[in-house]
Amino acid sequence: MTASLFQPVRLGDITLSNRMAMAPLTRNRAEEGNVPGAMTVEYYAQRASVGLIIAEATQVSAQAQGYVATPGVHTPEQIAGWRKVTDAVHAKGGKIFVQLWHTGRMSHTAFQPGEKAPVAPSAIRAKAKTYIPGAGYVDTSEPRALETAEIAGIVDDFRTAARHAIEAGFDGIEIHGAHGYLLDAFLRDGANHRTDAYGGSIENRARFLVELMAAVIGEIGASKVGIRISPVSPVNDSNESNPQPLFEHVVRELEKLHPVYIHVVEGATGGPRDNAPFDYAALRKLYSGVWMVNNGYTKDMAEQAVASGHADLVSFGRAMITNPDLVRRFQESAPLNELFADAPLYGGQGPHGYTDYPALA
Repeated sequence: MTASLFQPVRLGDITLSNRMAMAPLTRNRAEEGNVPGAMTVEYYAQRASVGLIIAEATQVSAQAQGYVATPGVHTPEQIAGWRKVTDAVHAKGGKIFVQLWHTGRMSHTAFQPGEKAPVAPSAIRAKAKTYIPGAGYVDTSEPRALETAEIAGIVDDFRTAARHAIEAGFDGIEIHGAHGYLLDAFLRDGANHRTDAYGGSIENRARFLVELMAAVIGEIGASKVGIRISPVSPVNDSNESNPQPLFEHVVRELEKLHPVYIHVVEGATGGPRDNAPFDYAALRKLYSGVWMVNNGYTKDMAEQAVASGHADLVSFGRAMITNPDLVRRFQESAPLNELFADAPLYGGQGPHGYTDYPALA
């Protein structure tokens, strides 16, 4: 029997009502202290019919921040704010993970404690920008290379944040290992020029990610930990000369740790799916857990991916922003909402473009 996009699926210790997921989407609506507020509660509760919500990238420490008004999970106030979100989603029968990140060199001194330089595998400035209120879009700051002895502290930040996420009521967490942020930057030879145990060979460049995953799984259990990777996405100045053997090694190492899912961005994030040659099927063969795919999937593409066994879950980004009832719309072949012309897809302020996209009557 072929699987259906609308069939339940087991994910570790929980059962999802369908095989659709909400991709983690940075919306920049956190309140003072980077605390999720009432609008965030409403936003996620509106989307609770999707099989799995993966809440937006959430910093594991003050140092991990790189953008304005992104939430954290490292203070009591932030944990309490997220508890209201998870309670609201669970009250509607939904399941919710949270994505944990450290932005690394995708940051600016304005976001860093003491206005210090952001941290990265190497002191290589990213060709990227971030937004600072009052200044607009500015180049990211030149980072400093992490000292070898500091890496264990960041691993511990992720371990602690994972525990906090469970305290906040999340069903699990997703480690952000994609898109040029700290973990992804360590993987790639374009950003990692280190000469210690965390640089040089593929095995060394993957060491940080593998150690961090082992620590987080040791803290909350493999059934509650997923990870996102983006093998060939160039977003955030992400460069790698030979991604196929790198990511095959990464997935082999992950298989030993048995995380509950691997979430793969196919192609260029938010762009073409064929920007670079890559054999995703070869990756899938190396991993025995739940395989989730992302990037530009339509309803028909998603149904085919699940029915063919290409994926167990399919995550949706933009369509989930504009359609809080995307599952129902797909089931009924109903038209999708258009993006509001006067509200940005990512970022923005207030409820417009955030909580006011209509559901079907």
